[in-house]
Amino acid sequence: MSLPPLVEPAADLSVEEVRRYSRHLIIPDVGMTGQKRLRNSRVLCVGAGGLGSPALMYLAAAGVGTIGIVEFDVVDESNLQRQIIHGQSSVGMSKAESARARIKEINPYVDVVVHDTRLDSGNVMEIFSQYDLIVDGTDNFATRYLVNDACVLLGKPYVWGSIYRFEGQASVFWAEYGPCYRCLYPEPPPPGMVPSCAEGGVLGVLCASIGSIQVTEAIKVLTGIGTPLVGRLMTYDGLDMAYRSMKVRKDPDCAICGDRPTVTELIDYETFCGAVSDEAAEAAKDATISVRQLEQMLAERDSGQRDFVLIDVREPNEWEIVNIPGAELIPKGRFLDGSALAELPQDKQIVLHCKVGGRSAEVLAIVKSAGFADAIHVGGGVVAWVDQIEPHKPSY
Repeated sequence: MSLPPLVEPAADLSVEEVRRYSRHLIIPDVGMTGQKRLRNSRVLCVGAGGLGSPALMYLAAAGVGTIGIVEFDVVDESNLQRQIIHGQSSVGMSKAESARARIKEINPYVDVVVHDTRLDSGNVMEIFSQYDLIVDGTDNFATRYLVNDACVLLGKPYVWGSIYRFEGQASVFWAEYGPCYRCLYPEPPPPGMVPSCAEGGVLGVLCASIGSIQVTEAIKVLTGIGTPLVGRLMTYDGLDMAYRSMKVRKDPDCAICGDRPTVTELIDYETFCGAVSDEAAEAAKDATISVRQLEQMLAERDSGQRDFVLIDVREPNEWEIVNIPGAELIPKGRFLDGSALAELPQDKQIVLHCKVGGRSAEVLAIVKSAGFADAIHVGGGVVAWVDQIEPHKPSY
């Protein structure tokens, strides 16, 4: 369905802006009025990472008058494979400031507002209230539910995107005209069930495919042209090069936008989504060691003072990137289906690790429930090991 323009047009465009946006101006659907609406628009991008990079660059190139960036992270070398708004010279720099500099290089007529902070329930309403539309470039469920709920409570359209490996999704959630994110996903997945991009990876160019769709949708909503993805979910499979669209209906029982909402104010989203399951948190309590402790234990094992088995529960491709000497690989999936339990020695302590500690905590709960009461896991995982013990090795 077509929707009315979200933003009133600006009074005029300068001669320089007319020259810059001429390819927009000669499109009948956009024209001078549409470009003036973009000039008058205020769009906030949550995150300046994989999705935020192309989104911010194309929002700037399109002539959105005010672009906000909310981001607290710094640029890491591992970001550069997909976060194209940053470059080698930006490594170690605030992502928000790096993005601001790149935007001003793309379009000096755009005003950039930096919110160099972590978005949370305490600041989201004040920040979002300054903008017409929110583009979400986050990669975790807690922030997605936070963004959705704040947008519903404020009546803002929420342009959402999600990426993983070769697949992406996009939609426009706007409770005034259609469903919200909770209508599609009423509950977050169980902790550890859906790997993050940091755990599962993402093809860098996929970010451009989904990020550009998000900006296309933002432009359509701001100017009132076309049929935006309100009430539709678009999926993209890069390996098959297939786009699909399916209808998403507003849920009358939705917790926040339904007929009888139970969520009427912001909640604790970290607790709602949970970094790890309750079982994993309980198992890891008093059963977590540091990489320094592991280093000492390995030295004692080498000298014959103690015996244990160190198990890496990551995936084989992660093992190929970097591994801890003396570990053996048994992926988490084999613990989930139970096949790995028969291989565990009954006479040795089990020590588990993964990339940062989340997956190994989930496996720890499984192992303990199977009777290995003295099993432990390594907090910080292989990332902490490389950082503190073998910094010459690669991290990811």
